[in-house]
Amino acid sequence: MATSEQSPSYNVFVYGSFQEPAVVSLILECTPVIVSAQLHGFHLYRLKGRLHPCIAPFESGLVNGKVLTGLTEAQLKNLDMIQGAEYERKTVEVVLTETSEKMEVEALVWANKDDPDMYGEWDFEEWKRLHMDKFIDASKKFIEWKKNPDGKTREEFEKFVHEDPPVV
Repeated sequence: MATSEQSPSYNVFVYGSFQEPAVVSLILECTPVIVSAQLHGFHLYRLKGRLHPCIAPFESGLVNGKVLTGLTEAQLKNLDMIQGAEYERKTVEVVLTETSEKMEVEALVWANKDDPDMYGEWDFEEWKRLHMDKFIDASKKFIEWKKNPDGKTREEFEKFVHEDPPVV
C-alpha cells in the first residue's frame, strides 16, 4: 500500500504593506488565494523610521488585513525572511470579513510589544502613495539576495525598508 505524503499548507494573516497584491506575488513568487479578515485584540502601529508597520496586542484593537491561504513551507520562510527577527510568528484567530467565520491562522507579530518606536495608526493609502515603490524595490533586492547572497549580509538590505531621512 503506497502512501503519499502531503506537504503542510499554511494560512497566514497579513496586514500593512503585505495587503498589496504586487508585494505578495513578488515575495511568494505566485498569487495565493487571498481572503479579507479582521484580527481582534491587536493594533496596527507605525514604526518610527520604517516603511512598514507592525501589530502588537492591544485589548480593544482591531486590524483589517488579508489571509493568504494554502502557503507552502518555502513561501512561509520567504515571509519570515522579509519580516526579519523583529517579528514572531504566532497562531491567532481571525474573523473572515465576508462570512464571519472564525479561522486559526499564523500572523507575524512585533516581538517587542513595548517598543518605543511604535506609535499611532499605520495608513495603507498613505503608504501606497508615498512608499510602495520603494518597498517593492527593497523586496526585490531581498528576494535577489536570498537567491544569491554574494557575501552580503541581511543587514545591508534592511536599510532599504527604512524611510529616507528628512531633507533639511
